[in-house]
Amino acid sequence: METGLFALPWVPVNIGGSDLLAKAWFGDTQYRVLLSDLNTVWEEEMTTDDIQSRAQDLNKRLRAPTQAFFSHLCSVARPCFSSEDDDQISTAHVTLEQHGDNLTVKLKSELAGLPFYWEFRCTTTPVGVVCRHLVRPLLAVSRVLQWQVEDLAALLARKDAEILDYQENGAVLSRARLQTEPFEVHRYRENFFTQIVPQMGVTLDSLGFDSELQALYMAVSLGKKGQKRKHSPDSSPAAEDNHVSEHHQHITDVPTDVGSSLASQEQNDVKASSGRHQVADSKQAVPLPSTAAAGSEERSTSRPKKKKAVGLFR
Repeated sequence: METGLFALPWVPVNIGGSDLLAKAWFGDTQYRVLLSDLNTVWEEEMTTDDIQSRAQDLNKRLRAPTQAFFSHLCSVARPCFSSEDDDQISTAHVTLEQHGDNLTVKLKSELAGLPFYWEFRCTTTPVGVVCRHLVRPLLAVSRVLQWQVEDLAALLARKDAEILDYQENGAVLSRARLQTEPFEVHRYRENFFTQIVPQMGVTLDSLGFDSELQALYMAVSLGKKGQKRKHSPDSSPAAEDNHVSEHHQHITDVPTDVGSSLASQEQNDVKASSGRHQVADSKQAVPLPSTAAAGSEERSTSRPKKKKAVGLFR
């Protein structure tokens, strides 16, 4: 359960009119949910027996085992904890209630023609869970993004060196408007922090966990899990620091005091090439109506099974 949840990203959701970050993992007959408003983190973990007990408590006429109704619970609960980009729509009526330090998500849906009630009763999460699922991965994401910036700065330095070599061998820029200055990482960084960041309007309570950041979060989380499997029991934080130092040493070995006048033209050519590839890829994309037809057939064939589902209640 912990491994399955750890591999999932945080996604921004709106539950009962409240904006939250959510991570939810559903197994065969168990689940674990994490919710956060960036002030508090709540969680709930339920096993098969726990789900059976609560289902009978909330639905007095329900006598079916957990395996019989858990798929229905997943189908109405997953959209509540999924990103809006997933186009999943829950058929359940959802409300959110907070009582003291606890958070309750209430669902009301229909199962076998009768009302089906469920409640996610989340309690505050221990600090260790918050660090493991939120603080550490986000710090790792920040470190990876910093490495990416340094790699790009090193690439620009090599491009400037290449352009300088062209100029020294008689190459002349055909369009003056493409003239650029050599890239200086320290000047760029200072300008970014003092001029650009204040204009971005970033706030500390922003829940903007977009798809690219989610993908990076998963890559970092899965990467760290892989390192734990490969490392020996003697591995320590000092080893990771050595790895970071080696990475920075590799980046700083690139010359930075070089001149440039055609870097913009190089970038434009890359963008144009990328645009052509995207157009080609879009032309090759062909809709698959058979998938939708198969989905409709599956839905149509599943409707007559309602007679069997009546046995869930007595």
